[in-house]
Order: sequence, then structure tokens, then C-alpha cells
Amino acid sequence: MHQPPNGVPIPQLPPLSWQKSRRGNPSGNCVELAELPGGAGIAVRNSRHPEGPALIYTVDEIAAFVLGARDGDFDHLIN
Repeated sequence: MHQPPNGVPIPQLPPLSWQKSRRGNPSGNCVELAELPGGAGIAVRNSRHPEGPALIYTVDEIAAFVLGARDGDFDHLIN
């Protein structure tokens, strides 16, 4: 499976279904994630700059981040 490079301009990606956290706020302070076709990874973009660029991570990298966040590994960054 081919891993796209990081910092991909949004127009270079296929059409994606972006998802924003319910914890985002009306000011747009959030990130959005989208699954790449064929399991090629997860794209992440700043919701305030939907034109990109998008960072591309593997599913395993996103899983490690989400599970670490769930466990509180990054709580010190927002306190």
C-alpha cells in the first residue's frame, strides 16, 4: 500500500468525507480527519484552513494518538 507524503495540498487528494470533533467550537478551532481510499491512511487538516495542507498518518499512528489521548497522555498540554 502506497503512503502519500505529508503536507499534501487538499486539491491533490481525492474527494474525502471530513469529520470534525463534536468538541470543536463555532470559531473553527478544531481539526478534521478523513479516511483515505483503500485504507491508505488518515488525512488531518486544520478546520480553519480547509484548503490545506493535510497531514497524512497511518491508521496505526492515529490509533496510538487517540488511545493516548483517551488515557490522558496529553492532558498536560491543555491544563
